[in-house]
Amino acid sequence: QVQLVESGGGLVQPGGSLRLSCAASRSIDSINRMGWYRQAPGKERELVAHITSGGTTNYADSVKGRFTIPRDNAKNTVYLQMNSLKPEDTAVYYCNAETFDYVRGVPRVYWGQGTQVTVSS
Repeated sequence: QVQLVESGGGLVQPGGSLRLSCAASRSIDSINRMGWYRQAPGKERELVAHITSGGTTNYADSVKGRFTIPRDNAKNTVYLQMNSLKPEDTAVYYCNAETFDYVRGVPRVYWGQGTQVTVSS
């Protein structure tokens, strides 16, 4: 089991920055992949960025060059650093963790509760 607690959302003007945090209830060294997804009103949830336990990162084309996904293993926390924010980045952002249940032989996916990010002047 992994509990995820997000924080850091809010209202920001276009061109501004925000940093989201996702604190995990256990060592993130043992989590295969952690990431951030977002869901805007009337749209499907989409991947924003993820990072593997080995440090490999992947970003949606829409955020490349603007967002990064650093992590602090000592704090069991993954961040989403968002720069040059645009109104179209407005959404609820969800933290995600993927592990593997070796006893049952199935993947496990966990979600945080979500945090609202609004980009508006």
